[in-house]
Amino acid sequence: MDGTVLVADDDRTIRTVLTQALTRAGCKVHATSSLTTLMRWVGEGKGDVVISDVMMPDGNGLEMLPKISLDRPGLPVIVISAQNTIMTAIQAAEAEAYDYLPKPFDLPDLMKRTAKALEMKAQGPARASEDERPDELPLVGRTAIMQSLYRVVARVMNTDLPVLIWGESGTGKSLIARAIHDFSDRRSLPFITANAADLQDLEGPARVLARVKGGTLLIDEIGDIPEELQARIVRMMDTPGEYVPRFLATSQSDLTAAMEAGRVRKDLYYRLSGATLNVPALRERVDDIPLLADHFLARGEKSGQAPRVLSEAAAEIFRTYSWPGNVRQLENAVRRLGLTSRAVEISAPEVEQVLGSQPELEPIRSAGDTEKLGASVARHLKRYFDLHGNMLPPPGLYQRILREVEIPLIEIALDATGGNQAKCADLLGINRNTLRKKITDLDIEVTRRRKLM
Repeated sequence: MDGTVLVADDDRTIRTVLTQALTRAGCKVHATSSLTTLMRWVGEGKGDVVISDVMMPDGNGLEMLPKISLDRPGLPVIVISAQNTIMTAIQAAEAEAYDYLPKPFDLPDLMKRTAKALEMKAQGPARASEDERPDELPLVGRTAIMQSLYRVVARVMNTDLPVLIWGESGTGKSLIARAIHDFSDRRSLPFITANAADLQDLEGPARVLARVKGGTLLIDEIGDIPEELQARIVRMMDTPGEYVPRFLATSQSDLTAAMEAGRVRKDLYYRLSGATLNVPALRERVDDIPLLADHFLARGEKSGQAPRVLSEAAAEIFRTYSWPGNVRQLENAVRRLGLTSRAVEISAPEVEQVLGSQPELEPIRSAGDTEKLGASVARHLKRYFDLHGNMLPPPGLYQRILREVEIPLIEIALDATGGNQAKCADLLGINRNTLRKKITDLDIEVTRRRKLM
């Protein structure tokens, strides 16, 4: 790499590590713990790339982005932050940061992004957001899978691409859809949710379009809509009238398999899948569970409930419990504990009592359980079928189950081999090209390891 990088972070260790890594790569580095100093350097014309933390002792790095782009149009700014909510990613995108990485970040990944930024041609001036934004959205997560989702949301937010949002019940699909609308250029226009009942009669699509008035139309659970109504949605998308809305859709299952099985029209699938967002199940991001629990307890306190915190033992039970109801179930359990707990610290027995009173869900399992994988899968599948009562689960179960097993298997194998795909393929006993194809098809993020706090 060739160029000068300005680094602003109040953590001395991060400044030191970045300075050493960038210097070894051939860059000149100016590092500071002060936004004031950073802005002075920018004003003096120093630097080809900026790497800046958000929360600094003398200000907010995101708030400086419009001034940086005004003083130095085309100067790439890479934002790094421990404020790991969707708001940070959205605000960084709105201020037109070149890139955004949450802490903890992967050092080789940051180096690659910096190299690309140094090679980037000058961009136009950044746009500062003029509208006020709420401080927080109930989309919280520090795990890599959630941060990846946040970045995709930020990228598609102000496009006109249709977006297909899929994930299990209770994962927050409607929240993602609402965030896309509320932080887009259409935020002053209506946000309308439509389902099969709204499209039953011939005038249904026209009434829906009249309500949305060029805003955002969310079609709920598109996979459950009969084929006849799917045809109406296709016609509605092709001839929306004078005011063309932004089309979003949710689904509890991956529609690819449903399309291949003939349950979803191909023309509808291809119209809706301009961008596809997979909202992870809670079991795919267990490290976010204590964070989410704290978030819901804090929200309860704001609404007048007594202060409550989870004990370490209670938090561990939350982490090892199966959450088939995902974030919605977690929120309901936390709200109940916030109301019924007898002390400030919520105890493990109180958690067991609340979770144990939900017999239709999987029982609590200890972290040291030695159950074999086959037995665990069988138990999971039996519970899955039981949850559907006398009805069968949606078709396409075989591919869904294989996908759920393949993704964590490959991700854990990649992590164990430090992101080395040759070693990972050898560990799994598959061809390296096969592994690469699966990584692409399953949208698995690969990073070479050396973690920085």
